[in-house]
Formats: sequence, C-alpha cells, structure tokens
Amino acid sequence: MNIEICAFSLESCLIAQANGATRIELCGGAGEGGTTPSYGLIELARQQVTIALYVMIRPRGGDFLYNATELAVMRRDIEAAKQAGADGVVLGLLKADGTIDEEKTAELIRLAHPLAVTFHRAFDLTLDPAEALEAVIRTGAKRILTSGQQASAEAGIPLLRQLVQQADDRIEIMAGAGVTATNAAHLAATGVHALHLTGKQVMDSGMEYRKPGVPMASVALGEYEWLSTSREVVRAVVEATKTISRS
Repeated sequence: MNIEICAFSLESCLIAQANGATRIELCGGAGEGGTTPSYGLIELARQQVTIALYVMIRPRGGDFLYNATELAVMRRDIEAAKQAGADGVVLGLLKADGTIDEEKTAELIRLAHPLAVTFHRAFDLTLDPAEALEAVIRTGAKRILTSGQQASAEAGIPLLRQLVQQADDRIEIMAGAGVTATNAAHLAATGVHALHLTGKQVMDSGMEYRKPGVPMASVALGEYEWLSTSREVVRAVVEATKTISRS
C-alpha cells in the first residue's frame, strides 16, 4: 500500500520520507487546501528527497473553474516542476456544470508528459462520480485522489469501493481526507491503491514577543469563493491620492 503525504514544507518532506511514506504531494497554501508551492521549495525538496515527489499545480484556492490567465500560470508551473525534477504533478479542472473539463485537463497532462499526473479532489465536487471517473481516465491521468465525495474518506467508503470496481485498474484510486492509523486498514480494504494524508500536528511559534490584535491572515473562504482584485477599489484609491503631495 502506497502512503502519500501532503507536505507544505521541506521539513515535512523529510519527516515523511524518514518515516516510511512512499510519495509526497508538495503544496503551498495550507489554509486554501493546497496551492502551487514555491520553486525554491520544489527544488530543495527534489535535492533532499529520494521518494516520489508530486507537485501541486493549483493557482489559487476556491473552485476548480479556471480562466485564461490562471491556465497560463498553470502551464508555466508545470514546466517549472519538470525543470526542478519532479516525478509528477497534481491538478484538476472542472466545468461550471460540475463535469470534468476533459479538454483542458488533457492539454495540461500532455504538457506534463513524461511526468505522471494525479487528478486531485476536484473529483469530489463533480456532479456524477461514475461519469467523472470515465472522463478522468480519458484524459490520461494516472490516478484520482478522492474522499468518495464525502467530508472524510471513511464516510466515503461505499463510493470508494464502487470507484475501485468501476476503474478495474484502468486508473489508480487513492483515498484521502481524514486518514488516520485508526481507519487506514479499513480504507485499504476497499481496494484503493494508496492512502493520502497530511499527518498534521500544530506547531507553536518560537516567538517570545507576541503582538495581539494584528492578524496576518485574511478570513477563510469557501470552496466556491476566491480572491481577486476590484478595479473599482483600485481606481478609487488611486483617485483619492492624486491630490495628496508628499511633504
């Protein structure tokens, strides 16, 4: 059974490798459920990790309906991951109607070649998982990461079993979300090819001086929200400061 660790730092990569993991999904943006990590992190992870290293290709949090500028960034990030020596990339694109965006997904998979591709949990937000499975297979992806379309993989066990049976080894099925030592054997018994987990522990800051009331993080957004820039706000601030002279 392959065990994949979702890692957000070089330290986590080294911990995963030293403790028996067989693959790493390298991400940035933990608070957004995983986004593309920095090139520096990819490069150092590749230099120091010998197990399989897959890089998340996700330009932002929120949904998986991407516009032209986001797709351009994803293409360049795939090229960067290849240049850094990654073994694979992790991505997923949907259409507005909740189906797999086969055309754009297949395009990115061709660009990633010869790197293998995991289609991530965008799968869990699809309208029809049976049809979505066939669509992902048609794109050429190597595996699907899924919780069985539930908040946790344990709750999604009935669908995980169905997906394994339907896939019939045409594509790997990897179970993720809430995987623990307590439920790992139960999840493995569904026939999935791998388990995916963060194995997280919350670390306390080493800062002795702590400034209260000055948060650095913004309000968390949902799966169907994402941050952009308001042209009206930018223009308004520019206009408001035009008459101010520096003293």
